[in-house]
Amino acid sequence: MAQYENLEAYRKYGSEPFFPHHVLRQLIQLVILFAVLILLASLAPGPILPKADPFDTPSNVKPEWYFLAAYQFLKVTEKLSFLGEWAPVVLGVLFQGLGALAVWFLPFWDRSEERHPSRRTRAVRIGIGVTFFLLILTVWGYYS
Repeated sequence: MAQYENLEAYRKYGSEPFFPHHVLRQLIQLVILFAVLILLASLAPGPILPKADPFDTPSNVKPEWYFLAAYQFLKVTEKLSFLGEWAPVVLGVLFQGLGALAVWFLPFWDRSEERHPSRRTRAVRIGIGVTFFLLILTVWGYYS
């Protein structure tokens, strides 16, 4: 009877129907794959390492390139530890936050009518200086 239905499906669609034939085969392959995966995981389990400590960063870990300047700035502020144990982290984060706020409020501070860069030398010099400062910190962070 089942072969007769398949024969009718072949005649009607030109191939066997997707459901249930193909779905059933894929389901069987999926179950076999998971069984092999569970068998391999139980025969050769991964090593149990010590729990990760979020406050103890290994020395060989570096952030992505776009965070290297901030990372290096935090490393430089570690030299301010003579001010107290709190100083490196607080000042490092505070100065970077103030820098981000300065960029945020820059359109409100620079309200001159002139828009051509050749006539806004002070703003262009500050922008170039900040860009070079961040570039130097990025390269320093990459090679440190």
